[in-house]
Amino acid sequence: MSPVRNSQDKNHFKDGNKKDSGTLSSKIESGKGFTLLEITVVVAIIILLSTIFVINYQGGEKQFVLKRSTHKLAQDLRAVQEMAMSSQETPPGLGLPETFPKGGYGIYFEKNSNSYILFADCDGESDYDSWGSNSCENAATGEGNSLNEKIEEFFLEEEIYISGLSSGENSLIVTFFPPEPIINIYPVADWASITLSFNGQYQKTVIIYANGLIDID
Repeated sequence: MSPVRNSQDKNHFKDGNKKDSGTLSSKIESGKGFTLLEITVVVAIIILLSTIFVINYQGGEKQFVLKRSTHKLAQDLRAVQEMAMSSQETPPGLGLPETFPKGGYGIYFEKNSNSYILFADCDGESDYDSWGSNSCENAATGEGNSLNEKIEEFFLEEEIYISGLSSGENSLIVTFFPPEPIINIYPVADWASITLSFNGQYQKTVIIYANGLIDID
C-alpha cells in the first residue's frame, strides 16, 4: 500500500472526525436549555392543570360528603319507621319511661339547621314538644300536658345544612305509627321532602311518601 494513500486515508479520517465533532457540538449548543418564554409557558400550563385538578377534586369531595349525609338521613328515617312498625318501647336511660308512645315515633326538621331530632310522640299530637315535665305514659293533648319528647339529635356533617322543606315553612314533622306504619306529615300533606345543601353549592333531596316509600332525588 502506497504511503500517499495511507496519508490520504488519515487525512480523510481526521476530516470526518472534525465534521462529526462539529455536528455533535452544534446539537449540544442548540439544545443546551430552554428560553424564558418556553419556561413561562410550561409553568403556566402546569399551574392551569393543577388548578383544574384541585377544583374538580374539591367539587367531587363536596358532592360525596353531601351524598353520604343524604343517605344517612334516609337511613335514619327508615330506622324510625322500623321502630314504629315493631312497636318499640322508648330507649332506656333517657328520662323517659320505657313504653311505646301514643303517637309513635317521629323526626323533627328545621330549615337552615344542621341537625334533626328523633322524638317520641308521647301525647299523640303528631308534633314535637321540647318542653314539659309529664312522663310519656301520662302525657296528654293540650298546652302544659306534654314533656320534652326528644330522644336523640342527629347532626349533619360540616357545611351540610337543611336548605329546604316541602312544607314551605320553617319546620317539618314526620311521624310513624304501627302497623304499616301510618305516616303523618305536619303540616298535612301526602308527601314530604327535605333538601340538604353543601355550603349552598350542591343539593340533594330526600322524599317521604305517605305509603312509606323513602327516596333520594
